[in-house]
Amino acid sequence: MDEPEFAWKILHGVAGHLREIDTKIEEVAPEWPLARIALIDRNILRLGLYELMYANPEEVPPKVAINEAIELAKNYGGPNAGRFINGVLGTVFKKTQETT
Repeated sequence: MDEPEFAWKILHGVAGHLREIDTKIEEVAPEWPLARIALIDRNILRLGLYELMYANPEEVPPKVAINEAIELAKNYGGPNAGRFINGVLGTVFKKTQETT
């Protein structure tokens, strides 16, 4: 799959699962209501969570999804975005590992 096709696939996936993804963010980071999370950080979280929760792990391994989200946050997010996103995605990843 080429990069533009992959990007559209991810975008459509996030849009199609937005309610579930936002619910997961609220569940894992209850002290951070969605409205308080900076827009860019919120969208990076959504991308990462979509890849963790719904993407084919052979296409996007979970640790790659987490690392890519952290790098996006470091480059484009707020000063603590990388740590925050790492914490949320890491928690979701650990919980999925415990249930499988």
